[in-house]
Amino acid sequence: MADNFLLVASQVGTLFVMMGVGYVLTKRGRFSRETLSQVTYLLLYVVVPCLMIDTLQIPRTAHLMEVMGLCMALTLGLYLLMALGVSLLFRRQPGDTRCVLCYGVMYGNIGFMGLPLIQAVLGDEGMVFAIMGQVGFTIFAWSHGVFLMGGREGFSVKKMFLNPGIFGAVAGVGLFLLDLRLPAFVGDAVAFLGSMNSPLAMVVIGSQMAGADLAATFRSPQLYSAALAKLAVIPLATALILLPLGLDAAMYTTLVILAATPTAGYTSIFAQQYRRDTPAAARLVTLTTLCCMLTLPCFAVLAGVLAKL
Repeated sequence: MADNFLLVASQVGTLFVMMGVGYVLTKRGRFSRETLSQVTYLLLYVVVPCLMIDTLQIPRTAHLMEVMGLCMALTLGLYLLMALGVSLLFRRQPGDTRCVLCYGVMYGNIGFMGLPLIQAVLGDEGMVFAIMGQVGFTIFAWSHGVFLMGGREGFSVKKMFLNPGIFGAVAGVGLFLLDLRLPAFVGDAVAFLGSMNSPLAMVVIGSQMAGADLAATFRSPQLYSAALAKLAVIPLATALILLPLGLDAAMYTTLVILAATPTAGYTSIFAQQYRRDTPAAARLVTLTTLCCMLTLPCFAVLAGVLAKL
């Protein structure tokens, strides 16, 4: 168990070193807000969709279709339970802060933190399930999440289906279901672009953290409560809910790790877009990202142990 913990901690440490590059570049003025916006756009609209397509360029089998469908159903079910759970939290907070904290507890940084970690720890086997988790995240984040942040006025069926996560998922799943392979030169290009996800995502997160007020981040009690819920309660509940189902070990471990990821960067983006408590959103993203260096390895190892029971 100690060896597994050190392995995962090493992988998380590697991700944090890459985050440090973004942090230092931003602090030194070499990575501007405009550059951050451009790199984020590249990640969301090119790199992550390419990663999703490349991951699903695998032979179609009846068993694989069955387990992918099960993973998708479980992901949606877990998000539904989380939506019900977070609706009971932070009722004493002002409305603009409460919606930010609820969103931050429910939605993790799957694309920028979860996918790189799954790829490093579980490889291609885990990535297939991680992509299903990404699809479930996208569906809920752009429907329930937008409604949570923006109310009825902010919700849009068009945005729910026309966003970069859905583009990559539809293309990848479509090619998989049709059992089609991209031409070699196209497939190689897609694979190379997808392989940029881990380093670019970490640089972006590091840059975002460089702009946060760290002193204020560590002085806010409600942020600690939200971080505890996001990094401990949610993944522990996920592990216990899924345990009796006897899932494939890779699927179980993947879903628990994804549940343990820190607060999604979308929290800050949507808070700014819908004029909610943007400083609280940025601080929660920063706090959970820093703390997950300790919690993520713990839950990755716990999931691996429980999966074998």
